[in-house]
Amino acid sequence: MWDYTDKVKEYFFNPRNAGLLEDANAVGEVGAIACGDALKLMLKVDPGTERIEDAKFQTFGCGSAIASSSALTELVKGKTLDEALKLTNADIAEFLGGLPPEKMHCSVMGYEALQAAVANFRGEEWKDDHEEGALICKCFGVDEHMLETAIRVNKLTTLEMVTFYTKAGGSCATCVEGIEGVLAKTNAQMVEEGLIAKDQAFVAGKGEAGNVKRKPQVKPAVELSDDFIQLEVFNDEMRAPPPKLTMVQKVKLVEEAIGEMRPTLKRDGGDCELIDIDGDRVLVKLTGACSNCQLSSLTVSGIQERLAAKTKLPLRVVPVAA
Repeated sequence: MWDYTDKVKEYFFNPRNAGLLEDANAVGEVGAIACGDALKLMLKVDPGTERIEDAKFQTFGCGSAIASSSALTELVKGKTLDEALKLTNADIAEFLGGLPPEKMHCSVMGYEALQAAVANFRGEEWKDDHEEGALICKCFGVDEHMLETAIRVNKLTTLEMVTFYTKAGGSCATCVEGIEGVLAKTNAQMVEEGLIAKDQAFVAGKGEAGNVKRKPQVKPAVELSDDFIQLEVFNDEMRAPPPKLTMVQKVKLVEEAIGEMRPTLKRDGGDCELIDIDGDRVLVKLTGACSNCQLSSLTVSGIQERLAAKTKLPLRVVPVAA
């Protein structure tokens, strides 16, 4: 498993400021559940001073995503919007005592959510959608501007590090040429600006692409708590296509996976029931404590990752009202 710091574990097991902020007047949403990670950052800002009085989050993702989102809310509270905008993903990672390189994209997501929330408060346009021709990685929705920002802020000089920080190129690899072009161009500019040495700059076509780890590969599950199973998905062995299952086989595996989690959910006063399977979407009904728990997104994430381990399929869990 990844080498997580004690603070990352603490902020995953006991996340601060999770849930809805009813009187939020600044909201930033980034990512997408279909891509594996999504974050909704909610801020309560004093209109007169632009000081952040409160902050909460809802995250769909792995333990590092939850910890990074929680850390972000702690970092921004009490700051003015201008002060908060000076924070970078590196500050989030540093607050947590560091993140594994493969999980740095979680801190980048927090950085983007903050920018989106501030733009929302100020009535400015923050584009999470992409202008034609600007989208580089379709699998994870990463555009050229996002790549350039991550490369500059974190002084990235290899394709592998770009993937770790942004996920770009971590799936089908058809965008590698485009990533190489952005990385080479941005590194050349950074050399001219004295930000990195010339011998550190990336040179397109140097054959690094084969070393980049791809998604959605799943290693054996590592149980991080009684409630959730976190799966490490950077695994070179899963370039093979997913197994072909009949609908009956798929339903059986999904029911088994949910059944394995139900005792834990029931112990906490909740439950989960399979409603339907529609393509790669698994529709479930959360009941009891799970239906209104502030951390229900963690429950959904745990179920989804359990399904991935059980079926070896890129299934997406969607809670519905039956």
